[in-house]
Amino acid sequence: MNVEPNQSPVTELDADWLIVGLFDEDAAVPSALAGTPLGESLGQLLATKEIGCSLHDTTLLPGATTGAKLGVLLVGLGNRQRFAAGQAYTAGVAAAKRLASRQRASVAAVLPEASEPELVASAWTEGLIVGTRSAGLRKSEPNRYAFESLSIVLPQLSEGDGLAKAVKRGRIVGEAINLARDLANTPPAEKPPAAFAERAREVGKEAGISVDAWSFEKIREEKFGGLLGVNAGSDEPPSFVILEHKKGGDAPTLALVGKGVTFDSGGLSIKPSASMEDMKSDMTGAAVVLATLQAIGRLDLPVNVVGYLAITENMTGGKAMKLGDVLTIRNGKTVEVLNTDAEGRLILADALSYAAESKPARILDLATLTGACMVALGTKIAGLFSNDDAFAEDVLAASKRTGERAWRLPLDDDFKEGLNSQVADVKNVAGRWGGASTAAKFMEPFVDQIPWVHLDIAGPSWADSDSSSRDSGGTGCFVRTLVSLIQHSLDKAN
Repeated sequence: MNVEPNQSPVTELDADWLIVGLFDEDAAVPSALAGTPLGESLGQLLATKEIGCSLHDTTLLPGATTGAKLGVLLVGLGNRQRFAAGQAYTAGVAAAKRLASRQRASVAAVLPEASEPELVASAWTEGLIVGTRSAGLRKSEPNRYAFESLSIVLPQLSEGDGLAKAVKRGRIVGEAINLARDLANTPPAEKPPAAFAERAREVGKEAGISVDAWSFEKIREEKFGGLLGVNAGSDEPPSFVILEHKKGGDAPTLALVGKGVTFDSGGLSIKPSASMEDMKSDMTGAAVVLATLQAIGRLDLPVNVVGYLAITENMTGGKAMKLGDVLTIRNGKTVEVLNTDAEGRLILADALSYAAESKPARILDLATLTGACMVALGTKIAGLFSNDDAFAEDVLAASKRTGERAWRLPLDDDFKEGLNSQVADVKNVAGRWGGASTAAKFMEPFVDQIPWVHLDIAGPSWADSDSSSRDSGGTGCFVRTLVSLIQHSLDKAN
């Protein structure tokens, strides 16, 4: 899809369809439409409350009108005072979903007015791109179509202004979100670890980032006991992928680590059938890391970021790890396995240990790790754990800028007590209570006291049902937050 900023007056647009956002608490017509016949019509509709303007409401007005040959789609923006990047993103998704059910040659979308216009311009563009992509990757007939062209209608400013750059950024980030979503939605038989690693190579080549994918023999030589233990029940060999974007000179390095379980049966601690239905998405953490590296590579940001993807299946084959087995992690610590369905922390322990050896300034991992986090926070909020207050605040601030939701949960030392083992340094599960915190506490020693944030994205990574502003399936959550975190750190340094 060709996406471009457009600074032409609305009356001079050459588009089949026009998307216009409207706030719900007043009858104000967007300034871009002031004095036009469409603006007058909208003013009358708003004054008589004939159209809904609550966030995500959509109203289709077919027929040629100002700036559109075939019709106008109105999308609600909600309350003007609360409108920010998060609302712009979801409104963009809702608008694109409504129009993308059919093939559209050209669409123009008026940038909503906002107090932080550049953030909103990027988010609005991201949402419009994400809304054209559905989870139906293998449908015999598509149920969603990308627009041939999308113009973001900006205020008439000078060429090369910040808004035009924000639109271009939004296109790149929106496409990265769709990469993460597509990877999560891909059937598990089509993305064994080797195939996932090959996709990472393709993405790296296109985005200008270096990619090193380890073979089974290399993983064994490097003593990744957690990854090998989880993989033992599968016929598909594991992979470990390192992605490097090193364009920041002497600037500090951020390490991103992603859990990449391409299908999780639970191993011998097997899941009930219903709990396996979405386990093709248990690699979302790795997909988000890959998508984030794609975005910063295409944005050509002068930063140092290294991604680590630990990729495997967790299956029940004859060589599967058993309850009571002891694994030796990369850093030499031993782990007694008492639940094979607590596998994510085992492969992350290896990846975190390896990442820490390079002494990055910060380490952030993402994982669909625990059902306990979903019990605590629901399905739309990620749990955040950290050993460093400043880093935690930076990540929370980035999530607030994008409208993605995270909540800091405790990582107190008393969570270690339940992890004590009689036969090894630690066991991989504790008791019934505080499961998200004990999982994070299990991983903490493997970062070697480097400032670290763990995001448990089990809830927001997957949507069980459709809504006006969200598709069922993989969501690509936190790509937007990570890109914002990296870009904001760069802006502060400059």
